[in-house]
Amino acid sequence: MNEMDTMKSLRKRMLAVSNMGRDGNLQSGFSSLEILWALYHGGMNYTQENRMDVGHDRFVLSKGQSNLALMTVLAECGYIGSAELETFCRIDSRISMQADRTKFDGLIECSAGSLGHGFPIAVGMALAAKLRRSGEHVYVLVGDGEMNEGTMWEAMLFAASENLDNITMIVDDNGSVNKMLRGMNLPGKFSSFGFAVETVNGHNIGEIRDTLQKRDGRPRAVLAKTVRGYGCKTLMEDDSWFHRYPRADELAGLYKEVDEF
Repeated sequence: MNEMDTMKSLRKRMLAVSNMGRDGNLQSGFSSLEILWALYHGGMNYTQENRMDVGHDRFVLSKGQSNLALMTVLAECGYIGSAELETFCRIDSRISMQADRTKFDGLIECSAGSLGHGFPIAVGMALAAKLRRSGEHVYVLVGDGEMNEGTMWEAMLFAASENLDNITMIVDDNGSVNKMLRGMNLPGKFSSFGFAVETVNGHNIGEIRDTLQKRDGRPRAVLAKTVRGYGCKTLMEDDSWFHRYPRADELAGLYKEVDEF
């Protein structure tokens, strides 16, 4: 199966699991799916064999509402069981709407929830890696709407001041920030804060993977241009899907849209 077909399969899997768990932020998860896939398939130095060792790359999901997408990718990679993925949002499940590091030893680096927290924690991880001289690189996925939080900009200033060239912030830029703050020129602001900046197509896995492996001698910001609900016409056009799950009678139609996209 090629990667395009794999993405369709994973989107249908997310729809089914969201229906089972009666929850989910599918627009956000569909927006970031290719980014997460690229990270775990060549974008970073992280494997089943080295994930408990010092020196492997680390990933922080600061954009916690994409946890269903992350867990679906981890299940496809074999890090968690397919049957466990189907327990999403049950009362006794390890898998919830937000990532929980206390339930996944070594697999989840940072618990998510309140936006603006994951990236500062990732900056701390990058600083610690520098002090240890461990060689690891820290990747963190944030949402563009998350850039409303002052902690994000404070952390960027610190990362640049400490020359943390071992951190890459990937921004899932699906236009959320412009619905709240007009005139937010993210590339210009990132550059002025001392980050090397690159813009990519956030749904092109090869393009994402290639840019994640680049190094610029400075902290990096990868602006991944995405579309909310990408890969499914209804989710792309109807904002009621910002936070709802598909009913059983809706699944067949949504699957068809994914297949035909």
